[in-house]
Amino acid sequence: MKWIDKVKKFNARSKMKTQSKSGGSLSTITKSVNRAKLKNLMNMKSVGVKLFLLIFSSILICVLVVGLFSYNISKQIIEDKVAQSSEQTISQTAGKLDVLFQNYEDLSLQLIFDNEIQNNIAALRTSKEAFVVFETTKKIETKFQSLILSNRSIAGGHLIPLSDEYPGINGGGANLSYDNVSENAWFQDVLALDGRPLWLPTRLNGYSGTGGEHTFGLARVVKSTGTNDPVYVLLIEIRYSELQNQLTGLALGSNSTVKIVDSGNSIIYSEDEKELSTINAVAIPQEIADNTAYSIRSQNGKGEQVLAPYNKFKLMDWRLLGEIPVNELVKDALYIRNMTWIMAGIAALIAIGIGYLVLRMIAFPLMQLRNLMNQGEQGNLTVRSELKQRDEIGQLANSFNQMMEKITALVNQTNQSAQEVLNTAGELSNASNKTAVSAKEIAVATEEIATGATSLATEAERGSDLTSNIGTQMKSVMEANNQMVAAAGEVESASEQGTKYMSILIEKTGMTEEMTRSMVEKVDKLKDSTRSIRKILEVLNNLTKQTNILSLNATIEAARAGAAGKGFMVVADEIRKLADQSRQSIDVVGQITETIQREIDETVGVLSEAYPLFQEQIGSVKEANQLFYSVQNQMSQFVQRLDSVTESIQTLDRSQSVLSEAMENVSGVAEEASATSEEVASLSNEQLSISEGLVKLSNKLESVSKELKDSLSRFKTNE
Repeated sequence: MKWIDKVKKFNARSKMKTQSKSGGSLSTITKSVNRAKLKNLMNMKSVGVKLFLLIFSSILICVLVVGLFSYNISKQIIEDKVAQSSEQTISQTAGKLDVLFQNYEDLSLQLIFDNEIQNNIAALRTSKEAFVVFETTKKIETKFQSLILSNRSIAGGHLIPLSDEYPGINGGGANLSYDNVSENAWFQDVLALDGRPLWLPTRLNGYSGTGGEHTFGLARVVKSTGTNDPVYVLLIEIRYSELQNQLTGLALGSNSTVKIVDSGNSIIYSEDEKELSTINAVAIPQEIADNTAYSIRSQNGKGEQVLAPYNKFKLMDWRLLGEIPVNELVKDALYIRNMTWIMAGIAALIAIGIGYLVLRMIAFPLMQLRNLMNQGEQGNLTVRSELKQRDEIGQLANSFNQMMEKITALVNQTNQSAQEVLNTAGELSNASNKTAVSAKEIAVATEEIATGATSLATEAERGSDLTSNIGTQMKSVMEANNQMVAAAGEVESASEQGTKYMSILIEKTGMTEEMTRSMVEKVDKLKDSTRSIRKILEVLNNLTKQTNILSLNATIEAARAGAAGKGFMVVADEIRKLADQSRQSIDVVGQITETIQREIDETVGVLSEAYPLFQEQIGSVKEANQLFYSVQNQMSQFVQRLDSVTESIQTLDRSQSVLSEAMENVSGVAEEASATSEEVASLSNEQLSISEGLVKLSNKLESVSKELKDSLSRFKTNE
């Protein structure tokens, strides 16, 4: 690399300058410094490497963070805008399909309540003649086909009989009998809905399995208006191509798809017919509001991230779903990401250049100073820095040169002082030997005097020790008494606190008793309220019975009116059903009310049993409160008696102190005499030890002076 070549050139120039300044003595040092520079530069602990990495990482990270952040923000904005537009498109398309589905439901109602069809169904029920049945069936089939086949989007229609009394009616397509479809799940679901419409998913080759095209269907139960009994199941098969006509051309974006799925996420419509009746990979939440478009992000069957806007239809639990590949949405934003990586590469080159300048201006001079200091550490005081910079590094180089000059002067001066100290140490050693001989003779005489004084002090100390033991025992007695007083005070405080707690407990127990009494009263009132509810339910039950009677009368009158009263008969039948439902609801409410009243009676019984227990609890708490008062009074008397015992012990302690002080005075006099003798002996011994110490110090001073001279001899100076 270019910057490595520049490092080598810099090392060569430094070598030449050092040789010209210091001569042959520095040539070896300069060569070793130049060889180590490149190696030190690549050391990860080097300041230059750290600065280079810091600058390089900072510039590169800033560029990457700003670029990638811009890319992510733009990608999110695009996704949000496309999601809003797609939701609006999906919502409008779902509304258009709702109108189409509503037309089919209206057609089914027209078929069910057509007067001609209903009259012929009633004729089939009453007539047993084969010719009449044939003619009537033909009329129903003709009318049925005229209504069904008038709509070109309908592939066929079927009236599937629920009993043998009625023949099957076909309005196009293959015939479907009860035996063929009775075991199918959708047929049982239609019967359970009792006249409400059921939308059926797309089936290949129709619901007969023999048709030539795909169809989805609408089914509902047909009832006789005369008896309100279910007689047929109406199945309208709608051509799958009708959905294709409505949804073809609906574009949500590049490579996007549109599907219709049911509540189980099974595909009802897809541009790829192979996906029909399969489970869609994009899962839609079950609980969603009608006529409200939403969007989720998920994965499709190919494992691609897709943006999925969806909307629920009004008439059935189907969803209109769009799938837009996210990669197609954000492909324009990839330009920002690519430019980010290009700018990151350019920033890396700029960072390398800036890092080299930092190495040239900071790292290389610091390495040179460090190497010079290493040579100075090894004892070479002749090294000097050649740096001429005006920054802090140049100031550091000047300070290094001045430091080396002062250290050189200090070493020279220390050499001279060490020689003088060595000469003085020899003279001091001779004087110390003479002083040591005299000190030994004085110490022997002083020890004989100190022996007699020591015997006197020993006897005095024995009496003082006995007095001290008595004082120690008195202190132990006083401490035990003080602990007893403190314990008695704590017991008295605890008794007083217990009394307060018992007072609070009595007050709270009384409040509990009041709350229990209030609860019993409220439960009694609730019991009266349930009786009132039962009376109201009896009135409602009577109203239901009257309504039922009125419905029966209306049915009779409608039957008398003949064909003109058939519509009124349906209304009367609905009123009768409503009355039955009201009666059932009233019975359920009556059972719930009886249960509530029974539980209220049980609650009253439990509260009645608990109330005497609360009263007994209050009596027990009051007795415990009296016991706490009694304990508190007795502890007060005990504390007073302990106070009188404490005064007696304090008087005895003062007497013991006077006796102890007298014995200490006697012992002090004896010890003072002994100490005086020992002090003299000690001074003599001290003088002897000082003399011996002077001898040792003189020898040590001589040895240190020689070592100092040897240590300073390894420093190289110009002198």
